[in-house]
Amino acid sequence: MINRRNLLKSACAVATLAALPVVAKAADAAIGTPMAPPEWALLQREALRIQSEAVEVFYNRYFDDRGYFQCFERWGANDGPDDAIENCNEWPLLHALGGSDRVRELYTRAYEGHLKQYTEARTVETPIAREGMYYREFPVMNDWQHLSEGLSVFNLMGLSAPNDPAFQARARRFSGFYTGEDKEAKNYDPRHKIIRSMINGSKGPQLRKATALDWAGDPFDPTGFFMEHGESTYQETLDHYVDYTDVVGDSPLNLQSTSLVMNAYMISGERKYRDWITTYLDAWIDRAKRNGNILPSFVDLKGRIGGPKKEWWGNVYGWGFSPIDPVSGKREDRNRVPRAIVAFLNAYLLTGDDKYLQVWRDQNAAINVQAKSIDGVSNVPTMYGKDGWYSYRPGTYRTNGLDIWYMSMRADDFDRADTNHPWIDYLTGKNSTYPVTAVRGALDSVRKKMGDLAKDTTTKETRLADALLKFNPAEVTPLLHLMCGAIHIARPTWSKTSAPQGGALLYARLRYFDPVKKRAGIPEDVAALVSDLSDTATTVTLVNTHPFRARTVTIQAGGYGEHQFTSMAIDGKTSTLNANQVTLDLAPGCGTTIRFAHKRHVNAPSLTHPWDRV
Repeated sequence: MINRRNLLKSACAVATLAALPVVAKAADAAIGTPMAPPEWALLQREALRIQSEAVEVFYNRYFDDRGYFQCFERWGANDGPDDAIENCNEWPLLHALGGSDRVRELYTRAYEGHLKQYTEARTVETPIAREGMYYREFPVMNDWQHLSEGLSVFNLMGLSAPNDPAFQARARRFSGFYTGEDKEAKNYDPRHKIIRSMINGSKGPQLRKATALDWAGDPFDPTGFFMEHGESTYQETLDHYVDYTDVVGDSPLNLQSTSLVMNAYMISGERKYRDWITTYLDAWIDRAKRNGNILPSFVDLKGRIGGPKKEWWGNVYGWGFSPIDPVSGKREDRNRVPRAIVAFLNAYLLTGDDKYLQVWRDQNAAINVQAKSIDGVSNVPTMYGKDGWYSYRPGTYRTNGLDIWYMSMRADDFDRADTNHPWIDYLTGKNSTYPVTAVRGALDSVRKKMGDLAKDTTTKETRLADALLKFNPAEVTPLLHLMCGAIHIARPTWSKTSAPQGGALLYARLRYFDPVKKRAGIPEDVAALVSDLSDTATTVTLVNTHPFRARTVTIQAGGYGEHQFTSMAIDGKTSTLNANQVTLDLAPGCGTTIRFAHKRHVNAPSLTHPWDRV
């Protein structure tokens, strides 16, 4: 069992501590080795600057003074409230990396406006949202593919403002909708350890068959709108969801609610949140073991895998969910079970217990056993229905393998993963130019998006909420890789075999703070490059690009302080450490490469900033 140290204080103690005067911490080391700013360092600083400015331009163009997103407001799964706030995706990460404080101000304003906007917005015909699309600042009822996407901003807001009273209150309230604490939203059944419906929210679970109207929202004329799925009539929008009826009972998608409960735990340290996460996850691990090591996609209200018919592959977005696309007329596989990986990463972040990764190894192995040769090529299935496995694809089933390796750092996980990624090539010494080409690529993408934005002629009345997602100028994936040694499972570009994850947390090896300005993010003029990751060590190069101003940076072990530094080697000198943070003074124009030895996943993850800790 992993030994947990440095457990959080109670919520009251944290709040009291945050109110005390902060005494500047002396630096653990001073870096005075001259280093001409490398190209990668200058590009990092430019990326943080340009993206921060671009976010402000985007906000000023598409949000009003209240923070309301200017679009044709609708309820629906293919275009709805979740898409509206997704226009601010990556902004919390951009600020937490070192983007301008204006970025934080704008996404906070947008989120506050979003809650008011969609509390006021109502449907006419769709029963779910006739009294408001949001209730108690949360969607009334929705599925967890779309709930998680709509929470992508909220779930990361604590990185920069963990002590914000509104964030803390919401983290507890939203968590309560799923832990059983909230008596109004009866989503969770503690006896059977299930969330009672795939469609759930602040008004509780939907315990009837869903209709196409529930998913598609009120009738409207799509003529002139950008339609993500290509529909040209409202009837086609309804037809898209004609098979989306089976929602009663639990689904692995509901596991994404653990990100909400993780936030409540990381601001409070209260054991009840940790216990709920592990209890709910352990129930799903048990179901997988009893189902041939495959996570079932349907558990009925009595806790039975597959219900009385034992159809474990059932439910919307399940293993056997292949509805007809009304635009193409063809069946489309929409198995969303792999998205549940985020919950198991959360549990591993919380406990360091390998069983939360093993369940995915076992599932992948069970699927690979079903391989068969087609035209001389080995193929594996990706779907399962009443007639057995189907939808075979060439190669080996490696879904989420790279995420598993990143968390475990095991060589055998690396061998099983699809490691065909330029960042992985860089870490293994095969792509030395990645620190430059990746950030240049991000800058080029921002330029293109801003050019397209300048040509946009849509208005509030002629754009849906998802029409502008392609213009969002925050491009943080390469910065997360390079600065923090982090994965970014919210973006499908992280890995072709990783399921995109809305509402995911930060899974990082290092994180940076400015102890002078008392804010999250790397200090002005400082750049960082993680060049090596292993189970026991991390190598990072730090440089102060400013020619005559000193800078001070605090480095944290893990996105939430879950790791522990044991030593630090600088310029041939090794210092013993026993902390999850170090503070370094960087002389003007100086830098060096640091190798941290560490123990991973030995501390309780926390959102507390370094200066607020005892």
